[in-house]
Amino acid sequence: MNLEPTREHKFSFGLWTVGWEAQDQFGSGTRPPLDTVEAVERLSELGAYGLTFHDNDLFPFDATAAQRRAEIDRLKGALESTGMIVPMVTTNLFSHPVFKDGGFTSNDRGVRRFALRKVLENLDLAAELGAPTFVMWGGREGSEYDSAKDIRGALERYREAVNLLGDYVTDKGYNIRFAIEPKPNEPRGDILLPTLGHALAFIETLERPELVGINPETGHEQMAGLNFTHGIAQALDAGKLFHIDLNGQRGIKFDQDLVFGHGDLQNAFSLVDLLENGGPNGGPAYTGPRHFDYKPSRTEDITGVWDSAAANMRTYLLLKERSAAFRADPEVQAALEFSRVDEINQPTLNPGEGYTELQADKASYEDFDTESYFGGKGFGFVKLQQLFIEHLLGAR
Repeated sequence: MNLEPTREHKFSFGLWTVGWEAQDQFGSGTRPPLDTVEAVERLSELGAYGLTFHDNDLFPFDATAAQRRAEIDRLKGALESTGMIVPMVTTNLFSHPVFKDGGFTSNDRGVRRFALRKVLENLDLAAELGAPTFVMWGGREGSEYDSAKDIRGALERYREAVNLLGDYVTDKGYNIRFAIEPKPNEPRGDILLPTLGHALAFIETLERPELVGINPETGHEQMAGLNFTHGIAQALDAGKLFHIDLNGQRGIKFDQDLVFGHGDLQNAFSLVDLLENGGPNGGPAYTGPRHFDYKPSRTEDITGVWDSAAANMRTYLLLKERSAAFRADPEVQAALEFSRVDEINQPTLNPGEGYTELQADKASYEDFDTESYFGGKGFGFVKLQQLFIEHLLGAR
């Protein structure tokens, strides 16, 4: 069992993750700021291949052009010396008070124009660093009061913004795609495009839907009570899984941002199995970065920060190894066959059959033995799930 991360695993971390100073609504930070160069060097030593960031993770909101350039050049130097890359860039449209009512969907038209200019600046930076994905998390794009926001108008402004950004990267010739990151609530009471499904529907209304996909996050879907593996499968089915954020979440509560696997472990196992083995003929279902969007616990010092970063990658690799063993187990293969798991991939209609031929087939309705399903014809799902659990626990 090889649990040492390598660049080939495509593990990446946000600068805001290991760099979190551990402040929250009820207490000040417990760790000092982390220098960008140190973050790149330490993550590289741990086996990561990429670093991502919001613009204001790299330089302050009010940075001068000279300060901005100095920090960009320091990052580029660290990337060059380590061989790390920037697979994704995003823009902070949520921290500064100007974004208290959102960026793209603020009721204040001037704020919306400022937000667009801020993103355009950061798209230039993404292109400079060779980042192919630009994530958009609309954490402030929402409301606390139904009377305070015209939702149809807000969605039109959201659409206007994304269409403009699509125009920009197209006209500039940038090799950049956008990934919308859904979340149901927090920091706003209710956030627009709250789930993966909402975002997919919104994308189809855009002028360039081919440029826009999804960046689902484990905790964001699970805090809405949804199954993350199901959501990822739907994103893959739509060809819209442009990026993914991995972390841990335990139940429907605030966004915990735990280490990956330190929440719903069963769902983490099924997710890794899907990402690694869920493609056609068992091939990889997703080839992009395995990006960790977590926060080291507020209780940790800097040593604990690096321990937690390593824990994300180690847990993923453990689950990858367990999923491979699960798929290779002959008893599992027999259980999958008994449960008819692969039969879902067989078309319900025969070749060339339509509703006329189906209605003429008495075996499919008039003569179909529905009574045999009472007390019989079980699917064996519990036995299959027990094998799943035993492999997860390392008992097989």
